[in-house]
Amino acid sequence: MELRHLRYFVAVAEELSFTRAAERLHIGQPPLSQQIQALEAEVGARLFERSKRWVRLTEAGKLFLEDARAILARSESAAERARRAQRGEAGELRVGFTFSTPFTPLFARTIRRYRQRYPQVALTLHEMSTLRQFEAIEARKLDLGFVRPPEVALPDSITLATLQEDPLLLFLPSDSPLAQQQTVKVGDLAGLPWVMYPKEAGVGINHQIFRLCRAAGFVPQVAMEAHEASTIIGLVAAGIGVSVLPSPFQSMHMDGVVHRRLDDPAAATRLQLARRSDDGGPLVDAFVRLVLEQAS
Repeated sequence: MELRHLRYFVAVAEELSFTRAAERLHIGQPPLSQQIQALEAEVGARLFERSKRWVRLTEAGKLFLEDARAILARSESAAERARRAQRGEAGELRVGFTFSTPFTPLFARTIRRYRQRYPQVALTLHEMSTLRQFEAIEARKLDLGFVRPPEVALPDSITLATLQEDPLLLFLPSDSPLAQQQTVKVGDLAGLPWVMYPKEAGVGINHQIFRLCRAAGFVPQVAMEAHEASTIIGLVAAGIGVSVLPSPFQSMHMDGVVHRRLDDPAAATRLQLARRSDDGGPLVDAFVRLVLEQAS
């Protein structure tokens, strides 16, 4: 049984005339009659009562009409979903993001407008570190990722596009003498205790902090480690130490903490979009176009 047979049947059932149905379908009446007879033979039931003057549905035909319409509607829905997927308007898109990404207006603006523009796409968001995102993208568990520069060799299978540059800010207790300055030299932080992400967290900023400190002639003394930026800032407020974080975290206000710019041109990081080098597809391409549009 083919979909065209169902379309022929529905046309005759709705017109109750082989002549009008044939005109509607743009086929000859004899071939239409033959197709309906073949359909009845395949179904094993008479679907129409016929005379020279009228055509009526049998009880079997009335029931068959309900199912035929449902099947045709389902097939059209399936075809439309496929067309939407081809246009990047339907399907599932899995996007990763680093801990600081939700604090950037670009991310919030992009996600909000993407949901508005592509409501049929199942967009899932996953918070994870940059290195974990690279692993997930390579394993095809993520399609895209908002990442920070990893400070390690980039896998050949991944391509990065820079979206924006963010300064690195020094977070320090508000009663620190350094809080009186508008900008702070990295060398002034020598000998101070630090609060940082753990090494195993896969966060690229740790490598950048150590590089900045080594260039200033010292190695940071890590007093405590924490996995969450909010915890790090809370520990700074408690006087445990100082920390350096991307500027989007300045929106996380907490009593007892201030942030200052670092007087070093290298004290900056980038928000980048990661994707597989050899994999595009309509869903990925549509998201990339939108985020680049927002970034520009």
